[in-house]
Amino acid sequence: MKIFDKNSSKVKYIDLFSGLGGTRIGFEQACDSIGINHECVLTSEIKGHAISVYQHNFINSKISGDITKIDPKLIPDFDYLLAGFPCQPFSSAGKRNGFLDHRGGLFFCIHKILNTKKPLGFLLENVDGLATHDNGNTLNIIISKLEDIGYKVSWKILDSSKFGVPQKRKRIYIVGHRNFLPALDEFIYSYKNAGEFIDHNAPVEITPFTKVLSKEFSDDELYGKSIKDKRGGPNNIHSWDLEIKGRVNKEQKKLLELILKKRRYKKWAENKGIDWMDGMPLTIEEIKTFYNHPDLFKNLNDLTDKGYLAFENPKKRVIIDGITKRVPCVEADKGYNIIAGKLSLPLAFIIDPNDAIPTIVATEVGKIGVVTKKGIRPITVQEGLDFSGFPSYYEMVEKDYAKAFDLIGNTVMPPVIKEVVLKILKGHAL
Repeated sequence: MKIFDKNSSKVKYIDLFSGLGGTRIGFEQACDSIGINHECVLTSEIKGHAISVYQHNFINSKISGDITKIDPKLIPDFDYLLAGFPCQPFSSAGKRNGFLDHRGGLFFCIHKILNTKKPLGFLLENVDGLATHDNGNTLNIIISKLEDIGYKVSWKILDSSKFGVPQKRKRIYIVGHRNFLPALDEFIYSYKNAGEFIDHNAPVEITPFTKVLSKEFSDDELYGKSIKDKRGGPNNIHSWDLEIKGRVNKEQKKLLELILKKRRYKKWAENKGIDWMDGMPLTIEEIKTFYNHPDLFKNLNDLTDKGYLAFENPKKRVIIDGITKRVPCVEADKGYNIIAGKLSLPLAFIIDPNDAIPTIVATEVGKIGVVTKKGIRPITVQEGLDFSGFPSYYEMVEKDYAKAFDLIGNTVMPPVIKEVVLKILKGHAL
């Protein structure tokens, strides 16, 4: 197989749904590493705060806006299409409506461009849930559509933590080329821990919540812990462990732990005659089947008053406008349920400096905590970029913390893109 001729003309590409430009960075790093000249001939993005950051880091870049409103025939000729197309329709963090969601339908916009312009190849990135969405049918449709217009297509789920990125982020990479089948294997893996990128000089604001954490747990005991009133396990700290909503006695803690575990049993849904939900409100009679304590009613009311429990109806599954939703089933008796979800507390997770961090999700802005020499705090925007594999020269000019992490939570990982692109460029001159 021939490697691209360094003396030939530059490679031209388009960068769709560009976000922070992570895909572009990875593509250009791959080109530079083997001496290929490159030029981005079109960039598309509609989010205002993404555009301002992109233009700051890619000077003189013209943003073309909504790609669905651009006639493919008017796009300059190019060799490769890059697109980290919107993932929410296929993500477990979203509603997983796939092609029914208009964002899921953006794939067909990509398909139209490829079919019209017929470039040499493409790279598409999305959440790993795309591989299993609709029992794999969605991915099969995507691949068959791409093959029908002349591309040899391969795909693979890759974890960024194996590519020198201190973040465990699994994503599906779909690549295609007209002349050969890119092989997404035989990567050389490398690993980095989050501790290498923690800024111990960043300012720390001591809060009542972080004071309680520091009082109840040592630094080592906090490393890698989730802080949420959802499910259990040894790596989970609950609000009642910290007593942040009020005092909780020994029996009440036992009761809360049991409800947290038992409410997931599928038999409750069968008894109530509704579809199972992961976390069913339990009536006092149902609770008595596994915890028949003389102070049960008193403890349940006390925990409800303090906000550890909610007294609510279970939710049934209904279809509204073709979309599955959960709504309260008023016909069923109310029951007691853990009131807080995973994002209800000031911090949802504490980074283990000796490991890669979990996936940064846009909706969890400010919820990832880090233990520093000055105390416990949310991660900084710069750490968010570092944990995502962005080069040191990249500047996040968006000053709003929530908007900055909205972009970071939805970005791609440049080091992974670089290695995937190298698999494509090796066949460029064939």
